[in-house]
Amino acid sequence: MEIIRFSSIRPEPWRNGGGVTREIARHSREASQDGSWDWRVSIAEVGKAGDFSAFPGMERVISVIDGELLVLTVDGAEHAMEKYRPFRFSGDAASSSKLPTGDIRDLNVIARRGAYKGYLSILELSKKRAHPVFEGQLAILLEGKASVTEGAGEDTGTGSGDPVELGRYDTVVGSDTSSPELLGRGFVAIVSLDPADPADA
Repeated sequence: MEIIRFSSIRPEPWRNGGGVTREIARHSREASQDGSWDWRVSIAEVGKAGDFSAFPGMERVISVIDGELLVLTVDGAEHAMEKYRPFRFSGDAASSSKLPTGDIRDLNVIARRGAYKGYLSILELSKKRAHPVFEGQLAILLEGKASVTEGAGEDTGTGSGDPVELGRYDTVVGSDTSSPELLGRGFVAIVSLDPADPADA
């Protein structure tokens, strides 16, 4: 079972000085020599209004996860983004932000068009019904208290191991061999990254 601790991720400042980003995970392009990637998941702290970086050839999904409101302008159209309401837009678009209620954090899922399709949903956790995390998924604890256990394996058919407590923004990496299971109270972001259908490229 793999857990990515948010406290272990180094913040990287934006080039325009408007905030910092912590990269949770990425998938490097095959045979890439330039460090490019096919998808990336990150959390950004936005402390100043301004332009967003362009990601040509990519598709983006973002959601405010801390703070009240982000006003995102994409190719001239304004979108008022409230907390826990994911929004999808093209990485090719000219985009900028306003912060009418102060600083925010947002969760970013960026995927290369034609290679992967990224999805983001926000779910409420339960203390009674475990939520499994499958291969190709990341589960990020947004608020509340939760623990994770290793799920049922193909050989044992039952879960194993003691529960591991999660901190805020810690990430559980999914698996189909023994899918980790989350229990608790609060909200979790489920990020799914699926290989794109070649017919949609």
